[in-house]
Amino acid sequence: MFSLLLAAACTLDAHAQENQSYILHTIEKGQSLYSISSMYGVSQSDIIKLNPGSDQRIYVGRKLRIPRKAPNATQETFHTIESGETLYRLSQRYGVSVHAICKANPGLSVYNFHAGEVIRIPAPIADAEVATPENQAKDTVALRAEVKPRCRDMHKVGRRQTVYSISREYGISEEELIAANPELKGKDKIKRGTFLCIPYPAPSPKEDDDSSKEPPTNRELFRENSVKAERYATIKVAVILPLLPEDGQQNESARMIEYYEGFLMAVDSLKKAGVSIGLHTYNSGPQKASIQKILATKDMQDVNIIFGPLYQEHIQPLTEFARQKGIRLVIPFTSKDNSVFRNPYVYQINTPQSYLYSEVYDHFFRQFRNAHVIFLNTREGSRDKVEFIKGFKEELGNRSVPMTTLSDTVTASTLNKVLRPDRENIFVPTTGSNVALIRLLPHLTVTVRQNPETSIHLFGYPEWQTYTKDHLDAFFELDTYFYSSFYTNNLLPSAAEFTQNYRRWFGKDMEERYPKYGMLGFDTGYYFLKGLSKYGTTFEENLNRFNVSSIQTGFKFQRVNNWGGFINRKVFFVHFTKNYELLKLDFD
Repeated sequence: MFSLLLAAACTLDAHAQENQSYILHTIEKGQSLYSISSMYGVSQSDIIKLNPGSDQRIYVGRKLRIPRKAPNATQETFHTIESGETLYRLSQRYGVSVHAICKANPGLSVYNFHAGEVIRIPAPIADAEVATPENQAKDTVALRAEVKPRCRDMHKVGRRQTVYSISREYGISEEELIAANPELKGKDKIKRGTFLCIPYPAPSPKEDDDSSKEPPTNRELFRENSVKAERYATIKVAVILPLLPEDGQQNESARMIEYYEGFLMAVDSLKKAGVSIGLHTYNSGPQKASIQKILATKDMQDVNIIFGPLYQEHIQPLTEFARQKGIRLVIPFTSKDNSVFRNPYVYQINTPQSYLYSEVYDHFFRQFRNAHVIFLNTREGSRDKVEFIKGFKEELGNRSVPMTTLSDTVTASTLNKVLRPDRENIFVPTTGSNVALIRLLPHLTVTVRQNPETSIHLFGYPEWQTYTKDHLDAFFELDTYFYSSFYTNNLLPSAAEFTQNYRRWFGKDMEERYPKYGMLGFDTGYYFLKGLSKYGTTFEENLNRFNVSSIQTGFKFQRVNNWGGFINRKVFFVHFTKNYELLKLDFD
């Protein structure tokens, strides 16, 4: 018996030590090893070491061990919520305020605070960090001596905040707040942007023994620390793009100008509807140019939202600026930047590949419930869709959907042999190239004509929009579908009206490339500025109930984790029917 107890004790001790070295992350739909490593600021190789085989396959619901960084009092950490834990107890355990935890996890709420959820625990404010930029000119030693014994947090004063409202926010008295910040004595107003020391509340004699006190509930604490609703009298907007051609970048500049022109049309539409907008536009310059001078301008310090940039070299300084200032940043173009996984203020329009593919797979199975998928390998040997095809085959296997793969010797004869009369036969090329389409379409159309009673479809990719004019008849005959997060039909009234207005405004047509940047500029500008005008500071809390009719780009934003930003998960299917109808299928 003793040996069994000893073994059990050793096991528990080992488990406790193990939990100190890692946290548990439950994989969600769309997450990849890359996105998960970006969320926690660790390398993919370190995750693979703790989770052998995760480089080959990960799946929704699997728990991954994420290595913790070496303990450091000045660094953040992460915590997997355990059964029975509360927000109050976590603040006690880590020595940080509930306000700091809520601020570090804007995606956390009473509704998702449950066992298994991972949250970010910010580092306690170190003594050396008490001084603020405004106070650095003063005697640093005297300042620290004055506030060091009392500070548990630092608060940046927001618009219209008072001594009373701030003291209520942190559960302290006005007298305690003034005592910790003597400069507030005799002042009715506090300058916006000022940093205040938030002291620990002084216990009353009756409160010295709080063992009998009931701790506050999660609902109470989240309510006290929720974003205060406030409308914007004027929405202050900044656009940072390479608008002036330099160093042979005329082509990129032309597309950025088209985006900006569409954005101006959105601003004009909203102003006519009574929305007040203050717009500041900056030329970021070429890739190697610094944008620090732009970020240092006075107007940039209190904008409500920023659109841009284009170049990867400008994203890091701009996202860091947005994080420090608490400013929303809309990144309209790249899908490859990882700042969205750790910055709560970032909105990424172009969906990261793994999230995009997971949406496509879900929509595919909703559209085709009795599918037989036939993959067409092509002699072109393009590897542009390797990850899509790999993930697609895994999903088909998980759902026991029959599939066939044909080599590059595709003919009508080989296609006929694999057709199943009891299923919807879906042909999927393994590349999105136009060269492959040109070679495959004649064989596919012959197969359709030879099998009029068999259900046959062609399924493909967003870049097919560019080739539609060349293959329109074949697309209709093959009952074709392709997925895309952006699409417009020039015959639709909204698209036709926008195109006409753009031509009237700027005396030119938009470039015949997809997505059309003029429409992208209008859609992104209108969506965010309309949302901010309607919901103000609570825009993020109302994303699920906010919807606008866009011309080209769909929007369905989801926060990537409790401490990160938002990605756009909207995907359409475009369907060329045998009846010569062109449909945009929206599954949401």
